[in-house]
Amino acid sequence: MSKFQAIGRLRFGRLTAGAVIAASLLAGASAQAQDVTEAQINVARQAITALGVTNVFDNILPNVAARLKVQLIQAYPNLEDQIDKTVDQQAIALAARRGDLEKEAATVYAKSFTQDELKQIAAFFSSPAGQKLIKDQPVANRELGKSADIWAAGVARDLEKNTNDALVKTAGAQLKAQMPAADPAPAPAAPAPAPAPKP
Repeated sequence: MSKFQAIGRLRFGRLTAGAVIAASLLAGASAQAQDVTEAQINVARQAITALGVTNVFDNILPNVAARLKVQLIQAYPNLEDQIDKTVDQQAIALAARRGDLEKEAATVYAKSFTQDELKQIAAFFSSPAGQKLIKDQPVANRELGKSADIWAAGVARDLEKNTNDALVKTAGAQLKAQMPAADPAPAPAAPAPAPAPKP
């Protein structure tokens, strides 16, 4: 089998698997879309745009293309330029399918929130305060996490100390009786012998 046939088989297998997955997603989206109106979808799109919830998906196709390039170039290093160009062309051709994912996301939100709720979400997160929340919330969450760690350490320390102090007051004798006996102190070393007198 030639290298080009191998590439063809690899690409065909990946495209077939991708087609099955895409068909499943589209079937699910179609089934869900029957439960929501187009007006709900449109309002949900506005909320999603304001929230930026699908921005994290921007790198899916580029990352998939990059991994495919690495795999093919490792197998066929002499075809690096051709592989690089071909994968880019095919990835660009698939970019339009991003709309399917956006519609799926809008459907999920349309089923999760009412139209009025989606309008309120879109209005707030489109405002300066909402945009600032989206931008600065990760930093605020990190600082909050640090504060929580410090608080938890202090609580753990004080809980242990206060519990020990309380147990000493209420059950001090029992605690002392159950404590392992201390090792006896070592005997003092014998004094060094006096030096012999000089002749």
